[in-house]
Amino acid sequence: MKKPFILALMTGVALTSVALAPAQAQNAGSLLNIALQDDPDTLDPATNWSFVGRHVLQQLCDKIVDINENNEIVPMLATDWNWNEDSTQLTLSIRQDAKFHDGTPVNAEAVKYNLERALTLETSRRASEISAIDNVEVIDEFTVQINLSEPSVPLLAALTDRAGMIISPAAGEEMGENFTNNPVCSGPYEFVQRVPQDFIELQKFADYHDADDYSFDRLIFRGMPDSNTRLLNLRSGQFDLIERLAATDVASVNDDPDLVSSPVVGLGYYGITINIGGDGADPDFSTSQAVREAFSLAIDREAINQVVFEGQFAVGNQPFPPTSPFYNHDLPVQPRDVEAAKALMAEAGVEQIDLELLVPTDAERQQVATLVQSMVAEVGINVDIRPTELMTLLDTARNGNFEAHLVGWSGRVDPDLNITPMLACEAAGNDAHYCSEELETILTEARAIGDMAQRQAIYAEAVEKLLTDLPIVYLYHSQWIFAHDADLEGFNPFPDGIIRLGGVTMAE
Repeated sequence: MKKPFILALMTGVALTSVALAPAQAQNAGSLLNIALQDDPDTLDPATNWSFVGRHVLQQLCDKIVDINENNEIVPMLATDWNWNEDSTQLTLSIRQDAKFHDGTPVNAEAVKYNLERALTLETSRRASEISAIDNVEVIDEFTVQINLSEPSVPLLAALTDRAGMIISPAAGEEMGENFTNNPVCSGPYEFVQRVPQDFIELQKFADYHDADDYSFDRLIFRGMPDSNTRLLNLRSGQFDLIERLAATDVASVNDDPDLVSSPVVGLGYYGITINIGGDGADPDFSTSQAVREAFSLAIDREAINQVVFEGQFAVGNQPFPPTSPFYNHDLPVQPRDVEAAKALMAEAGVEQIDLELLVPTDAERQQVATLVQSMVAEVGINVDIRPTELMTLLDTARNGNFEAHLVGWSGRVDPDLNITPMLACEAAGNDAHYCSEELETILTEARAIGDMAQRQAIYAEAVEKLLTDLPIVYLYHSQWIFAHDADLEGFNPFPDGIIRLGGVTMAE
C-alpha cells in the first residue's frame, strides 16, 4: 500500500499527511500519479494561462500540430500543410480518424470553429498569438484554409500550443464559459473530475486514434508548490513522475537507484516584469527607464545561478536563451555594476524607492527574489517580497494591480512567440501594460520573413529595443528537470517542458 502524501509545513521541518488519491482511480487499472509545481487554472485551451495547465491539456486536447524532441514541427491533427508564396495563406489537411470525447468527429468545421473561438472569445488568451488570421475557410470535410491579414510565419508554431488545441464544438456551444468544468477534447485522455487545489483525474479515451500508444488507464495530477515535498512524495512512491525537480536535488536523485532524473534545456526565460502602464504601477519605475536600468545593473545573475541552481541554468538578459539562433550576441549579459546603478538612480533624481514584488510560493523563486532584494537594496531600491499563489498572482497581474512580479515564460520554437504574447500592445499576457509602436513595427516585419538570416537581424533590433525600455528584466533560462520512478520507461523530456506520455510504460 502506498504511503500517504507528505506535506511540508511552512517551517520546513514539521510534516503531516493529506488525503490519498481518489479511491475510484486507485482501483481502476493502471494509474500514473504526476506532481505539478502549481494547481492549474482553467482547463479551456482558449483561456488557460498557467504553464502547469499545459501538462494536463496536452493529455486532454490534441493540437493541430506538435513539436518533437528536436524542436521540429510535426503532424498531430493536421497530417500535412503548405503555405502560399507570400506566407498569407496556410492550408491544412486534417486526419480523418479522430473523434472528440463526446463521439463527434474532428473535421475541418471543428478546426474553423476553434480558431474563430480563440480569436473572438471575450476571455481568450490566444487571440494575440493568432491575430494575423483574417478568416478560416472550409475547403472540404478535412481541408482547412487559413487566410491571414498579413504574412505571419510564426502562426504554425503558435498552433503547436494551446492556440492549436481543439475542443468539441458541440460541448463548447453547450457549456460556454463553464467548459473548463467539464472539458471535451480529442486527446488520448478524457476528463473525469477535478477537486480544486487537490487533484485532476483523467481516464484513457478508448476511441483515441493512437490509443495503443498510451498504456495508463488513469492519470492523477496534483499541484504541489514545494519542490522538496514533491521529491519526498516521489521517494515514498506516492508520485511516479514529478516536474521541476530542484537543481540542488539532481545529484541525490542520480545517486538513488530507484529514481531517474531527466533534464532538457528549455526555450523560455524567467524575469521580473515591471508594471509600466497599469493602474498599480510604481510611478518611479513606470516613468523612468534609468531606474529600471539601475535595477537590472544591480543584479548579479551569475550569483543567482550558482546559489539557487548550482550553475545548471544559463544567465540571461533576453527573451531567448544564449543557445537560440535569435540571441543577440552583441548585447551579452552585463556584469553587476553597483556604482553605475547608483549613478542611474542619481540621474533619475531618486535616492530611495519602494517596490512590491509578487513572487510565486515555490522555494526556488522565493530564493531568487530574496537574492534580488539584497542586491538592489545596495542602490536604494527596497523590495517588499509578497509571496502569492500563482493563479492569484496571474489574475492580479492581468488586471494591472501590481508593481512587479517574478514569473517565467516556458518558450516557443518561434522567437516571435517569446515576445508578442507578453509585450505586444493590447496582448492578453502583457502584464507590463507596455506598448511600443517601434517594437510593433519590428515584429510585424519579422513575422513576414521566412529566411533565417534576415529574421535574426530583425530580432536583434527587437532585443535592442527591449533592453532599452526594460519592461521585463530578464534573469535566467532554466532547464526543465523531471524526476520519475526508475520503473517508468520511455519517458523523454521535450524542450517546451510539457509532459508527453505516448510510448511511456511502467515496468511490471
